[in-house]
Amino acid sequence: MRAFGTVSGALAFLLCFLGGAWILTHVDLKSKDDAIWVGMGLYFIGKAFFVGPMLVIASRATAVAGSRENKTRFT
Repeated sequence: MRAFGTVSGALAFLLCFLGGAWILTHVDLKSKDDAIWVGMGLYFIGKAFFVGPMLVIASRATAVAGSRENKTRFT
C-alpha cells in the first residue's frame, strides 16, 4: 500500500503540474480576458504542490502506523 500511495502522489503531482503549465502556455498572460484561465493554471500548479506530497505523506504515515499496530497486537 505504501508503494501505491507513493506512486499515486507522484502521478498526482505530475499531472496537476503539467495540466497547470499547459493551461498557462496556451493563454495570453497579459490579457484581462484570460484572467480566469491564468487563475486556473496557477490553481492546478499550486494543487500539485499540495496534493502530491500529502498523498505520499499520508501513505507513509498509515504504513508506519499499520506496522506498529500489527506488531503490538500479535506480540
